[in-house]
Amino acid sequence: MASAGLRKELLCSICMDIYTDPVTLRCGHNFCRVCIDGVLDTEGGYGEYSCPECRTTFHKWPPLQKNITLCNVVENFQSTHPHQEEITGICCSYCVDSPVPAAKSCLMCEVSLCVKHLKVHIETSADHVLTEPSTSLKNRKCSIHRKILEYYCIEDNACICVSCSLAREHRGHRVELLDKASEKKKKKLRKVLHKLITKRKKNEEKVKTLEERKRKAQEKASGDAERVTALFVDIRRRVDDLETRVKSDISRWEEQESLSLSDVIQKLEIKKEELTRKMRHIEELCNMTDPLTVLRESDSGDLCDPEEEEGDEDTGGHDGGDRGAELISHISHTLSAMIRDINVTFSVQDPADILLDVKTTANNLFISDDLKTATWTEITQNRPETAERFQDYYQVMSKKGFISGRHYWDVEISRSEWWSVGMCYPSIDRRGRQSYIGDNNKSLCLHKGRVNNNQYSVMHDSKVIPLPHQISSDRVRICLDYEAGQLSFYELCDPIRHLYTFTAAFSEPLHAVLCVLNGSIKISGAAVRKHHPSRNLPSDRLHHGD
Repeated sequence: MASAGLRKELLCSICMDIYTDPVTLRCGHNFCRVCIDGVLDTEGGYGEYSCPECRTTFHKWPPLQKNITLCNVVENFQSTHPHQEEITGICCSYCVDSPVPAAKSCLMCEVSLCVKHLKVHIETSADHVLTEPSTSLKNRKCSIHRKILEYYCIEDNACICVSCSLAREHRGHRVELLDKASEKKKKKLRKVLHKLITKRKKNEEKVKTLEERKRKAQEKASGDAERVTALFVDIRRRVDDLETRVKSDISRWEEQESLSLSDVIQKLEIKKEELTRKMRHIEELCNMTDPLTVLRESDSGDLCDPEEEEGDEDTGGHDGGDRGAELISHISHTLSAMIRDINVTFSVQDPADILLDVKTTANNLFISDDLKTATWTEITQNRPETAERFQDYYQVMSKKGFISGRHYWDVEISRSEWWSVGMCYPSIDRRGRQSYIGDNNKSLCLHKGRVNNNQYSVMHDSKVIPLPHQISSDRVRICLDYEAGQLSFYELCDPIRHLYTFTAAFSEPLHAVLCVLNGSIKISGAAVRKHHPSRNLPSDRLHHGD
């Protein structure tokens, strides 16, 4: 294998045989002296010479420097490898006895020539057309006139000879030299190649984009699977806890009922014994034959009319039917709340950014650089008075409005006993009482502090609905389902707790809106689950309901 590789390195690129008297051109390429002499002789008439390998040009006959090192390598190789492989490729048509590689092929004569015969051929037939060695010389001639194909008929898209151009089939047609036609076609092919390269690049970018989407989809699916697993673990835990609590309630109720009924039974047993004793005494009197003894018996307790005695002991009268209905109602309510919590914690995921709009901010609110936090301040911010800005209340809207889809955003309240969070239409008033969120039909909100510092309520169109329970957490989630027409509020505790849901017929984009006094509100995030195309919207009035 090593000797085959070395032999390949010792082959002249002209004769394709081992170097004979190798010489080197200035460009560094090596050739047999006879081979390069023959090639340079053929180019001499054009006024310049070139290297057959790299096409470096020389304006005069280049000096041929004998490569002594290469000569020594060739001699050593031939002495150690006396049996050479048979010559492969195109051979000289005249060297029949001893095959010699061809240097050129003559299209006119349809023969291939070695360097020796090439010199003779050039001297005798200088006007013949020479090409690189080829075995398909007949294909380069006209099959009709047996002349070299020199022209290209543009109208017939055919390669023709000079006789064809004068013949009936191509007479008067536009023709070009083959080289010129070939260059034109190459130019077109290069344009096509450029388009194909551009298209392939776009396809590669699409593939890369789709692979990235695939990777993200796989990651999301994996995350969803983990969340589903965690969700069902939590569901099973909560259902098990509910089952344990309900069974415990049933056992406690059974124990209370058993103790109560046992006490009643004991009293009734005593009453039964007393009644039995009275019955025996009365029977004895009834069986006596002496009337004096019967009449002399005093009307004691034994002879009292039972209807005149106090009423019987309460036997309880409970069969557990009402208690069972209460338990079923409690289980149903708890499971409904659980499902509602699941919808909140699982159906809408991956919060994205929501930013506050400084152009709407009241002058006593300071907005953080990241447009996430609104802080009440006694120092007026001296913002210009515009039609967009809230003038009379410490309020600010979000930049982005939602016209479709399911979204949520979280807020965290700090050091404030008076605040409101919710959503509003961009057409809400910016000054006067009607501009306060919840005091108009353009907004809905969760509020703290209007009635007293510990009272939580929801508001819409000046209607205040107090919430029945306190909120212990300082974090609240607002969920919007535009198509379903629902705006819900949740307390972010463990587990998350539903506070209230407005039902609405939304007609404008809904913006997040907040109001704060003596403290700050920070937006934790907002999420988009999906979007739907814009549609014709109903009336502009909002409605509410739990």
